Amino acid sequence: MRKIKKGLMVVALASVALLAACNQSSKSSSGSGSNSATSTYNYIYSTDPTTLDYTVSSRATNSTHYANFVDGLLENDQYGRLKPDLAKSWTVSKDGKTYTYKLRKGVKWVDSEGNTYGTVKAQDFVTGLKHAVAAKSETLYVVQNSIAGLNDYVTGKTKDFSKVGIKAINDDTLQYTLNQAEPYWNSKLTYGVMFPVNAKFLKSEGSNFGKMQASSILYNGPYILSNFTAKSVIQYKANDSYWDKKNVHIKNVKLTYSDGSDPDAQYKSYKKGNLSGARVYPTSPYYKTVQKQDAKNITWSIQDASVYNMTFNLDRQTYNLTSKKTDKEKEDTKKAILNKNFRQAIQFAFDKTAYNAQAVGEAGAKRSLRNEMTPPAFVSIDGKNYGSQVEKDLAALDPSTYKGVSLADGQDGAYDPAKAKTLFAKAKKELQAEGVSFPIHLDLPEDEKQQLLGNQAKSFKSSVEKNLGKDNVNIDIQFTSEDKYLAATYQATTGKASDFDISNASGWSPDYDDPSTYLDIYNPDTGSMVQTLGLEAGAMLKGKDETADAKKAVGLDTYAEQVAAAEKITSNDNERYAAFAKAEATLLDSAIQIPINSAGGTPSVSKVVPYSRPFSWSGLGANKFKLMKLQSKTVTAAQYEKAQKAWYAERAKIAKEEAAK
Repeated sequence: MRKIKKGLMVVALASVALLAACNQSSKSSSGSGSNSATSTYNYIYSTDPTTLDYTVSSRATNSTHYANFVDGLLENDQYGRLKPDLAKSWTVSKDGKTYTYKLRKGVKWVDSEGNTYGTVKAQDFVTGLKHAVAAKSETLYVVQNSIAGLNDYVTGKTKDFSKVGIKAINDDTLQYTLNQAEPYWNSKLTYGVMFPVNAKFLKSEGSNFGKMQASSILYNGPYILSNFTAKSVIQYKANDSYWDKKNVHIKNVKLTYSDGSDPDAQYKSYKKGNLSGARVYPTSPYYKTVQKQDAKNITWSIQDASVYNMTFNLDRQTYNLTSKKTDKEKEDTKKAILNKNFRQAIQFAFDKTAYNAQAVGEAGAKRSLRNEMTPPAFVSIDGKNYGSQVEKDLAALDPSTYKGVSLADGQDGAYDPAKAKTLFAKAKKELQAEGVSFPIHLDLPEDEKQQLLGNQAKSFKSSVEKNLGKDNVNIDIQFTSEDKYLAATYQATTGKASDFDISNASGWSPDYDDPSTYLDIYNPDTGSMVQTLGLEAGAMLKGKDETADAKKAVGLDTYAEQVAAAEKITSNDNERYAAFAKAEATLLDSAIQIPINSAGGTPSVSKVVPYSRPFSWSGLGANKFKLMKLQSKTVTAAQYEKAQKAWYAERAKIAKEEAAK
């Protein structure tokens, strides 16, 4: 997602109906059938959707639903591969700029009652994109600079949409012309902004199109919304006219509202047979009962593509939430944060395992740990893990600091108190020469009502102060109201408004299947997440960039050059990814942000057949209930682990086959 609040929403506010995502994909067919136990999926959700306009919304609380109602050109299978959906085939021009899709004929649009309204045609995709622009889509940025002429149309340089690089050649042929080759273009096609809209229906609905009622959209996907009652229930029914209904095994979906005030209620309801799965909580006293009843059935979800960070404010301007009393204290902290050895010392002093345990207990403390921005297995370089190349490049930058440091998921590669002390000693010597006094005080804002975030902040404070000494560094947790916390961190739209020295409020989830989706966000000129570093995107400013000196001090100029060089490589994926790996190593070495964890790595009990659901790193593919199967009995840990092993093996096989092409 493009902005911090969108990236966080993927996890923090997403409908918890995504529990099944922890059971991602398998060839197993056990559990399929027509009885209600295996054909109706029952779970809970925590936040009401606000719109069904799939071309506009970026919020996961909306997209988790409409991803099941409308299909796009391509979709993901159980292993993450992009497969034909409404496009049965496609071709790419030699220069990589023109994509031509042959549509599946006879795919029906139906209304909320299941009545046929028409068939999907190429022009519907043109209508959809034009509507997305008119409606000011929150996800338009994903393709705005990709499709030829689209940016000019969006910015008003041209008012003729026919000049945009999307064309219906005929009813069954759709063509896109891009500004430059994008090897990852197809991965953008699972976003709602690229989905079709029937022009006649759009006109008839007018401003009511996409309103939060079943009749406000047409359906061409596996399900139809059959009931939505705010803060009560959301129900889907299978679309009998769906083109691929043989792969729709769940015939009904019922999601019941829960405010989350009693997390253990999920498990209790599951045991009564009211839910198809339940998240369980190792930090809850009730977990002992869960273990007693289902010790052999607790399964742990795999990590997803999101990453959550600690970020430093490199040029703090606002001090409403602070314990600092003098200008010198403010200036000393700013100088310390701009010192690379200081930032690295904080990173190596931070016990991420203890931090993560606040959410999932000791048993799950390492399961979701992440040590780089881009997931290590996000892409492959010559058939090998992308992360392994980042690891090599990082060690080459500074062998004394990074030799032996692992960036693999599921472990804390940077925690090293001895190394932290060594780095801090260097930083202290350098800073004292600049007149800096110690201890350095770092303000860390937290929502006073969010117990988990508060406990994690306390854990961070404990490990840093213990390993570096309270006479050197103090973490000053600033507990405040939700509104003030959000304004200072999550909702801050400028670097100037970011009111912290260090913050754990930032997170990111990818928009498409290319490392650039992670690394572009810190581009000093255009990056959509630079405000989380207390900086301003230079290209967006009308006057002087007051944060330019801070950007240069931490090496963002060098980083930007490396990212730009990688983006120019469009004909060789291995070379492209290797170039991005080098840039990522530079980012990690700068330690301006510290990757902590991802979503996933959480325990549950479930009747979802392990790994029977679509998988994807990006887009809306993993939100579909299509392909998913239920079984009548609770999945055992042994069954889950066997399926997981087979899934990873198949993914590895696919990666090798792709690398050999």
